[in-house]
Amino acid sequence: MEDTITMGVGVGEAEKKRGGWISFPFIIGSTAGTSIGSAGILGNLIVYLTREFNVKSINAAQLNNVANGTSALFPIVAAIFADSFFGSFTVAFISSSLSFLGTVLITLTAIIHWLKPDPCNNSGSKLCMPPSKFQYAVLYGGIALCAIGFGGSRFTTATLGANQFKETKHQDTFFNWFFFTWYTASVVSITGVFYVQDNVSWASGFGIATVGNLIGLVVFLLGYPFYRPHNPQGSAFVDLARVLVASIRKWKSQLSFAPKDYYNEDVLVQPAAIPGERLRFFNRAALITDGDLQLDGSIEKRWRLCTVQQVEDFKSVIGILPLWSSSIFLSTPIAVQGSMTVLQALVMDRQIGPHFKFPAGSIMVIPLISTSIFLFFLDRVVWPAWSKLNNGKSPNILQRIGVGHVFNVLSMVVSAIVESKRLKMVHSNPTKAMSILWLLPQLALVGMGEAFHFPAQVAFYYQQLPQSLRSTSTAMISMIIGISFYLSTALINQVRWSTHWLPDDINNGSVDNLYWMLVVVGGINLLYYLVCSTLYKPSKV
Repeated sequence: MEDTITMGVGVGEAEKKRGGWISFPFIIGSTAGTSIGSAGILGNLIVYLTREFNVKSINAAQLNNVANGTSALFPIVAAIFADSFFGSFTVAFISSSLSFLGTVLITLTAIIHWLKPDPCNNSGSKLCMPPSKFQYAVLYGGIALCAIGFGGSRFTTATLGANQFKETKHQDTFFNWFFFTWYTASVVSITGVFYVQDNVSWASGFGIATVGNLIGLVVFLLGYPFYRPHNPQGSAFVDLARVLVASIRKWKSQLSFAPKDYYNEDVLVQPAAIPGERLRFFNRAALITDGDLQLDGSIEKRWRLCTVQQVEDFKSVIGILPLWSSSIFLSTPIAVQGSMTVLQALVMDRQIGPHFKFPAGSIMVIPLISTSIFLFFLDRVVWPAWSKLNNGKSPNILQRIGVGHVFNVLSMVVSAIVESKRLKMVHSNPTKAMSILWLLPQLALVGMGEAFHFPAQVAFYYQQLPQSLRSTSTAMISMIIGISFYLSTALINQVRWSTHWLPDDINNGSVDNLYWMLVVVGGINLLYYLVCSTLYKPSKV
């Protein structure tokens, strides 16, 4: 008996040591290693395919789009498995293991000569030997594992980290440091690993990315004794579907104002309640009608009756969709700007000093650096100062996202002005190119905007969606990125088809008009966001 009591006390003490900031180093260390591996493999994929696999540039770009799109969209799939079946830790571990296997395969293609075609001096031409089916299979297998693994682990790890904290302010701080680590590690990879790949060997560069992924996986596992467990609560998406179906089936039923007329599962634990007034149509899903309950009080037909909490969870998801849609049109201009900026960099003067020429593809490291610096500045300077001036209150999440929208529009304005100036210089003196340094202000503004809206969006979804959708909530921002990635491609294709702004040689085009169009789109989306955020009522789930 005494041993049992001692054991119970020991377990209780062990549980107290789980979660909180003691788990923080392991989550952040894992994020750093995975980010180095992700950027080191997928970030320079187009160059590797064209130089080492003799893939034509357009085909390489398409494969790159598929890989990055999959990496951005797969987190929502991983989140569903985490929330419904396996939990955040298990899904993050499996995903990290898959990404490690993928990095190993990609590295082997760079080391073993018969896993890639013979080298060709004119890569992508008809004279070059294309990869064999077996070589393609190994390559595609490695890319698929990397895309799925990196996509599945990143935001599931973020959810696991946020689950370690009970207070909102600590969750906000965690998300700031999570994204600071993600961006900083990506900067290290894009600069250091890319340099090794271009100047030493692809095998060495991919090897560094693989080791980074392995270290991240090991650190993640070492933290297991310190993680607070988060058990899955069944398929939340099935519950959401049940609310919709039950509401439609009872659309003729008259709503009641008596708590006894609504189904509450845990009436012995908490008082019976009625659904809120918002979106009242769906309250019918919890309304008890004839034949809904068995004699023992349990549900007779689960697709005709839901709990009050399930109805409120469904409403929280519906209520958040307008704000979520505004984020899609926030990210799409950023994605368009990213591709256009690289094209601009290719025709600008990239010489920095007498001995260094800035790689065009590495120009996108600027917003990563800007975001990393500004995240640190916000967390250590701006928010503490704001809190002192406002009696300990911090700016709410929706305000921070709104500021991010403003920075995004300003960035597009600066982009349009700079490109207009560049085109005038090209047309007046074709032999002289504008310095690539002119692109820095617009990219710095993008990074500053992301420091405001990116972590705030993840924290917003995490805090406002039901607990059963915790992993899904953090993956929603990745889903936004994936959708925006594909929308930006569609938008550029549409502009090329309907205007003359984007010829093959952008010196003969009007990319500044595209930027001004994005200013208009961003401005309209900002107004839309302001309306949605004003009307939004925070959920209490």
